[in-house]
Parts: sequence; structure tokens; C-alpha cells
Amino acid sequence: MPAEMSQQVTASHLKRDAYLYVRQSTMRQVRENTESTERQYALRAKAVGLGWPPERIVVVDSDLGQSGASAADREGFQRLVAEVGLGHVGIVLGLEVSRLARSSSDWYRLLEICAMTDTLLLDEDGIYNPGDFNDRLVLGLKGTMSEAELHVLRARLRGGLLNKARRGDLKTPLPAGFVYAPDGRVVLDPDQQVQNAVRLLFQAFRRTGSAGQTVREFRRRGIAFPRCTRGAPRNGELVWVPLTHGIVVDVLHNPRYAGAFCFGRQRVRRIPGRGLHVERLSREQWVACRPGAHPGYISWEEYEENLRRLAANAPAVHSGAPREGTALLAGLALCGRCGARLAVRYHARSGGRLVPDYYCARTLASSGTRCQYIPGAGLDEAIGNLLIESVTPLALEAALGVQQELVERAEEAERLRRHEVERARYEVELARRRYLQVDPDNRLVADVLETDWNAKLRALQSAEETYERRRSEDRLVVDERCRGKILSLATDFPRLWCDPQTTDRDRKRIVRLILEDVTLLRGDEITAHVRFKGGACRTLRLPLPLPGWRLPKIQPQLIQLIDQLLDEHTDGEVAAELNARHQRGYGGKPFTRRGIWALRQAHHLPDRFTRLRARGLLTLDEIAAAVGVTGHTALKWRRAGLLVGHVYNDRGECLFEPLGSDAPRPRAWKFRGLRRGARQTAETPS
Repeated sequence: MPAEMSQQVTASHLKRDAYLYVRQSTMRQVRENTESTERQYALRAKAVGLGWPPERIVVVDSDLGQSGASAADREGFQRLVAEVGLGHVGIVLGLEVSRLARSSSDWYRLLEICAMTDTLLLDEDGIYNPGDFNDRLVLGLKGTMSEAELHVLRARLRGGLLNKARRGDLKTPLPAGFVYAPDGRVVLDPDQQVQNAVRLLFQAFRRTGSAGQTVREFRRRGIAFPRCTRGAPRNGELVWVPLTHGIVVDVLHNPRYAGAFCFGRQRVRRIPGRGLHVERLSREQWVACRPGAHPGYISWEEYEENLRRLAANAPAVHSGAPREGTALLAGLALCGRCGARLAVRYHARSGGRLVPDYYCARTLASSGTRCQYIPGAGLDEAIGNLLIESVTPLALEAALGVQQELVERAEEAERLRRHEVERARYEVELARRRYLQVDPDNRLVADVLETDWNAKLRALQSAEETYERRRSEDRLVVDERCRGKILSLATDFPRLWCDPQTTDRDRKRIVRLILEDVTLLRGDEITAHVRFKGGACRTLRLPLPLPGWRLPKIQPQLIQLIDQLLDEHTDGEVAAELNARHQRGYGGKPFTRRGIWALRQAHHLPDRFTRLRARGLLTLDEIAAAVGVTGHTALKWRRAGLLVGHVYNDRGECLFEPLGSDAPRPRAWKFRGLRRGARQTAETPS
């Protein structure tokens, strides 16, 4: 040991521990670059030579396989800094500055704490005292060079990687459906079940136009989807999972399925306190994009069309995917004043039927007013009639296409499920061969293999049962009766459009196949400019629905008739009587109890209760008090015919005719009076 090195070590340093910090940047370096690790552990001999006993030398090697770019994930370095700050460390040993830190902030923080606690630093070149200016200057230069070296190393590695990516020769993890051939080429997965599942996903999206509907179709048919796992312990292994919305979106956004090599679609940044942030980049910002680099499941044109359809499914900006609801033009209606896409609101009419209304909400948040509000019931009916008029010549071809599509969908689903059964049979056969090859006396292994064989047999049985059940369900979809129904509807498109079995979602899909958009403008009438997919335009002019005050008035003779009927009938009975006489109210609609009530209020007609009270009839409490019984008893007497009551509302409540002074009293009242008199006589003292 040189004398100048040992002179800097004092007795105060020797009273404290010596900390040896050992680090390698990656686990691969730990496995392969063992010489560097041994050189770092060999620094213990230098500490012993400086005077520290072996038991006072603490080795910190918990950061093996951790990068020195940051101290955030290095527990060993954080522990070292904490011990130095507490004054427990006399000297810190490291092979070189880059082993301790490759970040200037972490390095200078360690130097500052070492200077405050009088802690020495040692590397292969010598011993340094951070409290000394000259030593501090040398250590600062070494830290700067170490950080710059990390930048140079990264730049070299990144440059080589980008150059290889621009040529399309970079090997990247492949999504499910692709594998690397022995010569390094990207080819389709030889597993037919995987290929068919991927193709079925694109077919379902091509048919439905919605990622959510694609997921529902897979779930309804009980079909799983392959996924490649990422990360330990099963990195790169193919697993079958239920299809989710996120998987569908990832597959549709991945250019690999269109046969294109791409690199740099995402940018990953580390945000303090929030971890890694992944940002999707536009295609212009990608490092490399080479269509036609390898076989794909779809064409590049279809890939771009899928992205456009996904973007158009955002209802806040585009038309959106067809959803539930009766609004035929939801997502297609545009405001004729400001050009914004109209929103939909429903209100209920008699019978619980939901009727749509279209309104422009662009100015609703800023000014609190709507730009336009257009009733949608008559508008949807007019659009439906326009479609019937326009589409009838093409109905036969469309219906035959639907029939063929149903058959193809059923056959594709059956093929995938048959592959699942074949895979299960292969696994059963493989488990059987493993069990038969084991030594029967080796029961520890034989029992495990037998259990695995039984599990595979149960899985095969479950797959076969599912296959048969789904096959019978699909057979019902395309049987002869269904085919005949489709062919009979094919020549009559109005029946197909008005068929109760045709859902609102299917009608909206038909509309989106034919119409581009509909621009609505409300004035003295509703003007609808209909634009078809081919560019043709039609203009519809519809009258505005009349408000209530403009509807035809009720004739005075009818009001007189209602006034006469109210003398003997309740509101509900009056409505039934008027409907039986084929009388109609506002808008030609039948009368209802609520409508009779509204007419009474509007024309100041007294109700039946008021009319009966004017004739001197008594309420239940009044008649009960007059007779001297409870209200419950009075109702019993009315049902027995002892009291006369007249119903005054539709709930069956009554008013009673009073009993005159000369009217005979009910016999029960006489008996009650006799019993009361007898009781009073018995209580009187003799």
C-alpha cells in the first residue's frame, strides 16, 4: 500500500466501518462478466491493508443487476448513503465511479454527505477526501466523465438498433399469430387454431364495425383468443384467454397483422412519482414503417380502413357505432346552422314508447341555450320510407348476402371449436404416452402423470360437449326454415324493415351502409338534406308537429256532453263512454281519464264530488256520525243495501244519501239500541 494513501486514513476513520459497494448494470453482466464482479470483491484486500479488520468491512451487493443511471430503484446505494449520513462509515470502496453512480445528481449528493461526515472514497486509482478541494475537483471530473460515458454507450447502442430497424432487420417480439422461422423470417403461426382465431377477429370487426360487438360475438360463441405473454416466468408463451376490448383494439392498431414491419410507435418517459408514461406517436413520428415486409392476415388498405372505423366510433366527434335506441339518425344527424353533430334525447309517450328528439348542444354549455331542437318521430319515419323507396331493387342481393354470411360465420366458428377439440385430444394422447413411458415402480412420478392424464381427459370431454352444444345452436341459425324466411323477406324489403325481429341496431347498420349523413335545419318546416354514400343527395321537407295550443279545439257540443255525463259518471267512466261513442280528443286521440280531468280544469266544470255534495250527499264520516256507527260498519251497511252510496271518483270512494227523519232505520241499529238500553237498566241500582 503506498504511503501517501495510508497517510489519509486516520484513527477516526478506522473507528468506523468500511463499506464496499458492488454493482453490475444487468443480470446478463452478472452471469457473463464475472471478472468485473471478482475485481470489485477483491477491494476487500485494500481495506484490510489500510487497517480495517475483516469483520468491520461491510459488503453491499444487493444492487447486482441494477443500472446506475438513477438511485430510485437501488436499495443498496440508498442504504450506503444513509449510513454515510449517520456517520457510521469511515471509507467507501468502489471499483470506479461508474459503479457508485452514473448520475451527477446522485454522485454530488454522495460527495457532499461524505465531506460533511469526513468519509473517504477509494477506487483503483487511490484514496480521496471529498473535503479537500483538489480531491473534490478530481472526483467531480470523474463523475462527469462517468455520466458522459453512459450517454455515449446508450447513443452507440441506440444508433445500431435504429439503423437495424430502418432496414427492417431488427427482431422484435411478435404478436399472437406470427412466429420466427429458423432462417429469421417472420411467418404465420403454423397452428391453424391460432390463425383461424385471428382471422375470425378481423372478420367479426369487418362485419360489425365495433370492437365491443366483436368481443360480444366471441363471448356469445364461447371462443377464446391467443395471447403472447410478456415478462417472466412465461415470457413468449402462447396462452388462450377470453377476448377483451383492449385486446381487440391492440390487434386492430398493430401493423404487424397487415404484414408491415414497424418500430417506434410509442415513446416511453419516466415521470417522477408516477412511473413510466407511454405515449402513442403518429405514423409520421415512427422510426420505421415498411409495409409488405412479411405475410399478414389483412391488407394494408384494410388496416387503414379499420383505423378509420375505430376513430369514427367516437360519438363525441364522429357518427359512432350503431347502438341501442330507436333514434334512426343517431350519429348521422348534423346541425344545419353550426355544423355540429346532433345529440339524441328520448321522451316517453303513452304506452311507454320512447320517441327520439335531436338537439344541438354546442352552445348549451356556454350560453345555456340550444342551437336547434328537432322532433325525431316524423323525421325517422320519413327516412325509413326513403330507404324503402331507394333500397328495394337491391333487397334480394342483400338478403342472399346475409344468408351466405350466416352460413360462413357458423362454419368458421365450428372450425375453431373443432380445432380446440383436436388440441385437447393431442394433449390427452401426449399425457397418455408420458404415463406409459414411466417406470410403474416409480410411483412418485407415475401418480403425477396419471393425475395430469385424468385432467386432460376431463378437458377433452368438456371441449367435446361444448363443441356439440354450440354446433346444434349454430345449426338452428341456418336451418331450412330460417333460409326460407330470409328468401321470402328478400323480395319485400318493407317487410324486412318493419319486421319486429329486426332490431333497432340492425336498422341503424343498414342506414350507415347507405347514408353518409343528414343535415337538419328547423324553420317554418323541418328541412333534411340526405347525403348518400355514393354522393347523391335528396332533400326532404317535413311539417313541424303542431303544439298543443294549435291542435283542433274541442267542439262546444262535446263539452256540453261531458258536463252532462259528469252528473252520473266519474272521469274514467266519462272517457270510456265517449270512446264508446267514437268521440276523439286533441289530435284525434282517444279520451283518457287524465284528459277528462284536463278538460274540466280548462272549462271550469265541477267534478262529480262537487255535484253530489251540492245535492246534499254526506261523506263517510258524516253518515257514520249520523247513524252512530263506525265508518267500517257504514261501508258494510252500504254493501248490504241498508245505505245508498254514489261513487264520485275512479278509486271507488262514495258519498251517501242522508237518512230522513221519517226514513226507517236499519234493523241492526234497533238491536244495538235495545242492547244499549238493557245494559243501562242493568247498571242502574235498584
